[in-house]
Amino acid sequence: MLAIQAIVTFSFALLVSAHNVVLPPYGRRCFFEELNQGDELSVSFQFGDRDPQSSTQLTGDFLLYEPSGRDILKSFRDVSHGEATITAPSKGKYQYCFGNDGSNIQTKDVTFNVHGVVWIDLDDPHSDTLDTAVRKLSKLIKEVEDEQSYIVIRERTHRNTAESTNDRVKWWSIFQLGVVAVNSLFQIYYLKRFFEVTSMV
Repeated sequence: MLAIQAIVTFSFALLVSAHNVVLPPYGRRCFFEELNQGDELSVSFQFGDRDPQSSTQLTGDFLLYEPSGRDILKSFRDVSHGEATITAPSKGKYQYCFGNDGSNIQTKDVTFNVHGVVWIDLDDPHSDTLDTAVRKLSKLIKEVEDEQSYIVIRERTHRNTAESTNDRVKWWSIFQLGVVAVNSLFQIYYLKRFFEVTSMV
């Protein structure tokens, strides 16, 4: 019995897959995962903008449905990033969707990682085997990699914001310099005319 359980446990390795998709204006993208009862599904995500000139942090919705599609197990509304984890209450096809329902932006995308289907025995807190420790370490490393990919998106957005601000400051400074130059020329002209001597013939 223990041998069969060990074989089944090892056959459900931690599957991690990373994706990046563009969200349609006023639409959504949905994906499916087949889960058995007791399986764990973890999805982490970050909304971004494919426009390299954009300096706005975009937001969106995340919904995770049970197999019948009627009940929502997890939902995030108008967020820039997040993570949802569930333990499947029953066997079936679980659907999760990323929504852009309230926006007509055509360059909004979402980067997400599915930390896969994890057989429940692998994360037993009372387990003290080397295999369990290696799998937990692998899961933590993947979470760090995911966070680093999200930081890249945030850095791009913040860099675009800084460059946009620098451009505005530059043009405002040029405008101020022009105003000062025009004002100086006007004052010279006005004072010159003020001190001119007019003679009557």
